[in-house]
Amino acid sequence: MGRPRLVLASANPDKVAEITEVLGGLVDLDPRPEGLPDVLEDGHTLEANARLKALAVCEATGRAAVADDTGLEVDALDGAPGVHSARFAGDDASYTDNLDRLLTELDGIPDGRRTARFKTVALVRYPDGREVMATGTVEGTIAGRPSGVGGFGYDPVFVPVEGDGRTFAEMGDEKHSLSHRGRAFRTLARHLAAG
Repeated sequence: MGRPRLVLASANPDKVAEITEVLGGLVDLDPRPEGLPDVLEDGHTLEANARLKALAVCEATGRAAVADDTGLEVDALDGAPGVHSARFAGDDASYTDNLDRLLTELDGIPDGRRTARFKTVALVRYPDGREVMATGTVEGTIAGRPSGVGGFGYDPVFVPVEGDGRTFAEMGDEKHSLSHRGRAFRTLARHLAAG
């Protein structure tokens, strides 16, 4: 049996590049077909949003589709932004807008209380209704200011506990070995390979 072939549900070029990097050689990925409308991510959990996206692309293409949803949970903010991470500063917020709001919300919070975690849920939906799901989590802290030019989203302020004190944005491709998305998609690939 050959490698699984999946349609990517994400149209976010940063996510697509990262997923392709992590899954390279493990599965064959086809890009999201142009012209598909955006999916309203109104689920209350990461799993629900991943399912909404995978289901929409699966139904539109008639093929197995893979989607993910990621949230940053900051303990001092009672788990926010969580499922709203991509829209923390509003529906049309840029990465910079979301990052600025996060740092503003954490202003005055001491380093020892800036603990956080990234969580990713990766989900494959098949035309027959079957699903395969995996999660990935990485613990870390939120830096006081952005550092680094790599990655995207909250990467310039997220310092993984398992790292060497650098933010994800300072790590380059080595981020994938530690990251929530890397963990979720590697686990997903193992589940798919196991049948």
